[in-house]
Amino acid sequence: MAHQIEQMAFVGDTPWHRLGHRLPSKQPLEVWAQQAGMDWTIQETPVRYMTKRAEGSGSAADAESFQTLESFSEQKVLYRSDTRAALSVVSSRYQVVQPREVLEFYRDLTEIGGYEMETAGVLKGGRKVWALARTGRQAVLKGNDTVNGYLLLATSCDGTLATSVTPTTVRVVCSNTLAMALDGTSNVIRVPHSTAFDADAVKRQLGIAIGQWDDFMYRMKLLSERKVKSKEAVAYIERVLYGLPATDSANRADPRLVPKADASPAPRAWAARKVLELYEGKGRGAELSAAKGTTWGLLSAMTEFVDHERRARNREYRLDSAWFGQGAALKQRALEQALELAK
Repeated sequence: MAHQIEQMAFVGDTPWHRLGHRLPSKQPLEVWAQQAGMDWTIQETPVRYMTKRAEGSGSAADAESFQTLESFSEQKVLYRSDTRAALSVVSSRYQVVQPREVLEFYRDLTEIGGYEMETAGVLKGGRKVWALARTGRQAVLKGNDTVNGYLLLATSCDGTLATSVTPTTVRVVCSNTLAMALDGTSNVIRVPHSTAFDADAVKRQLGIAIGQWDDFMYRMKLLSERKVKSKEAVAYIERVLYGLPATDSANRADPRLVPKADASPAPRAWAARKVLELYEGKGRGAELSAAKGTTWGLLSAMTEFVDHERRARNREYRLDSAWFGQGAALKQRALEQALELAK
């Protein structure tokens, strides 16, 4: 299919990925299920195959009459209840998380916990499902640079993603998304599909992760106070994009002046130039005092690049990468390198 988004909905301002259609605020989860394309179920059936008599044994008519339908009990086919479209072939032990379960996870959080649903949808025709809610936590860095706290729940039915609950931050001025992580440790709670998803157990674990909000934002404040020299900025970008050791990246030229003999692939050279341009003033919020010439500005430029500028087949592919794929890994490496730079 040309687009990975099956359906999607959001409230408030258009989200950073600019996909979906707007809903009024404070909608019940039943409305979200319908408008976000999540009002169907994942059905399953055993893998089946046709057998027939071996060649050379009897007539063609006999061979046809001996065809039988057999089941392969070790695997099953998952398909949509509404369209009957096949989603994947998985192990018979694969534990399915239904689209409505993703939304139901937020019911008590939104009804009594002060959370507010902000966006939800389906990727890859139903193979990935997610919902994002604002937690009500907020921090403001210098220059009114505001960061809000969110909670992302996502799952898959094709084995590409464990059911994952991720405390996430969004920088308001540019809608950059960044998963919370400290000291090289992610706060993501992952439930493999080999076990049943227990929402209550996840919420008990979640209290610890959400409790690190203040610590995380304190680190971001330190990033906003750490001034960066031009050579340090170039070295940081090189380390994040190319994975170069600090000693190598510190000696490289400005990525805007990459020589023809340089071994770096052209797309990466373009990416380095783009991130540097965002950091030096072209990025949204780059001129705010918390970001201008600081490590926070470097991190924000990198996350803006991944969420908004990184080359992708279309917006849907960029969203999938930024939350679940290479883009998400790139942003985590950017955070780790920023924290290291600020020490």
